[in-house]
Amino acid sequence: KLNYGMLTSDDHSFIMSILKKLRKQDLENTYLFTIVDTYGADISMYSAQRFQAFFIAHLIRAFLTIPIRTISLILGEGGSGGALAIQVTDIRGQMEDALYATAPPESMASIVFRDPERIEDALAILKPTAKELRNLGVIDRIVPCPEEVTNTEETAENIGQFLTKAVKDLSKAKINKLVKKREIRAKQYGLSKKSGPLHDIKRYFEKPIKKAFRKPPPDIKTVNYSTPIEVSQDYGDIGPRGEATEYVQCGAGRGGNGSGGCGKLIPLQDFLDNFNVCPDCGHSYTLGATGWIDCLADTGSFQELYRNLTVDQLMETNGITGHYQEFLAKQKGRSHFNESLVVGSARIYHFKVVMAISDFYFSGGSMGVVFGEKFRRAADYAIQENLPFISLCCSGGARLYEGISALMQMVKTIESVNRLKRHGLPYISILADPSTGGAIASYAALGDIIIAEPGALVIFAGPRVMKSRGFDVDEKNVRADSLYKISGCIYDKLSYYHDIRGIQEICTRKEMKRCLAKYLDLSCKIAPKPKRRPKKKKARKALMF
Repeated sequence: KLNYGMLTSDDHSFIMSILKKLRKQDLENTYLFTIVDTYGADISMYSAQRFQAFFIAHLIRAFLTIPIRTISLILGEGGSGGALAIQVTDIRGQMEDALYATAPPESMASIVFRDPERIEDALAILKPTAKELRNLGVIDRIVPCPEEVTNTEETAENIGQFLTKAVKDLSKAKINKLVKKREIRAKQYGLSKKSGPLHDIKRYFEKPIKKAFRKPPPDIKTVNYSTPIEVSQDYGDIGPRGEATEYVQCGAGRGGNGSGGCGKLIPLQDFLDNFNVCPDCGHSYTLGATGWIDCLADTGSFQELYRNLTVDQLMETNGITGHYQEFLAKQKGRSHFNESLVVGSARIYHFKVVMAISDFYFSGGSMGVVFGEKFRRAADYAIQENLPFISLCCSGGARLYEGISALMQMVKTIESVNRLKRHGLPYISILADPSTGGAIASYAALGDIIIAEPGALVIFAGPRVMKSRGFDVDEKNVRADSLYKISGCIYDKLSYYHDIRGIQEICTRKEMKRCLAKYLDLSCKIAPKPKRRPKKKKARKALMF
């Protein structure tokens, strides 16, 4: 009845206010219970211009760290990041007949199969039922439903029993251990593949049995798609860039940063030297990870980490369809890298850093289990080496082929950012074009400093999705330049935005490296110097005669 349960930025701001008040209560005797029944987060221009994606990221972070006992229940439908924002709790329940998914089944069928009737095939990928999600570690408990849907009394009784038992169980646990458990659980999202000789034997016997009863996999076509958390793969594509091409016409090809281009012919080398930006009018095209490394890092300083990590190493075989494998093979032909996130150590004007760069030319920079795991490992490496962390978001959102596991990478990357902040390491987030979906609603919105390139699309749901849902769209208002202006007014509305500060700076690709060096230099000057541990005096050995 109320916007299909889709929370607006105003609603998210109100929840943030409640969480702040709860931190001042008797923490030991306070419990928070959230009920989720939503199609997803509100995707109107009203919420988009008020940093809806940033609110989702900050809410997930708050639920991960709040020092009180928390409980959640998926009542009817849990859609995308709108549900995830208030579902990351100590005990996570779901009604037996409820659905919780990366995207609604109807949308999934329309987008991936181009056929809204193929809902069953979509459900096979999404795995949205309570039993499936419990097996994946997304929820803990299933609340039974009455035989008659209209039997509200029995439904209320079952929910009451779930809540009573949850409170009783949580009361036995110390809060600091619960917070630690949230962190550990977040790190495990997407790591469904078990290891060891017993699991290998189990898979050996199960494989032919599963193969005999398994239906043929859905006929998933590799298409250019767009969802509430994704933009199409061909966004910003300028076509072949072989050596025979001598000129690029500004504005020609698909995508771009919305400015339209000036139509001038640009010498190819000038275009590439300017990092896919027209030197005359500033019209830009999406830059891949290789281009961003050349743009940001000192020449020859980037050393890639965890390059060979693959989906096969993290997910069980039955979760990787043959069509998904074909899809991944095609992506490798589009990119120099093996996955949509490239991580490594580098130097920026001699400042040593750890970088995490999403490669849009690999599956639209989509967030999957490998993306999340590489981000976590990169954060661990930064903590181990005591280095600043720089992320570059150029992504369309979660990878639908991996279902709910892809969505949960939002939690995983946010937990990684939490640890960076806890160790006092500088974290700079760069928003490239496009920065959308689960990426902008997670790690990318949590930088100590957030820098955006001119014209970058910064929004949770893409303009095409908004139009399809009947919303009016003015794309200029969800580009970085407009949001940067809005960010300047945030300090006048801190009671609304809480810890959100929006975008601190707009910087061209050509100047981005110098901009990063400025903040890295500043962080070195204000960072507390590590205390030197006093050297232990060697004890003299006593000689006994």
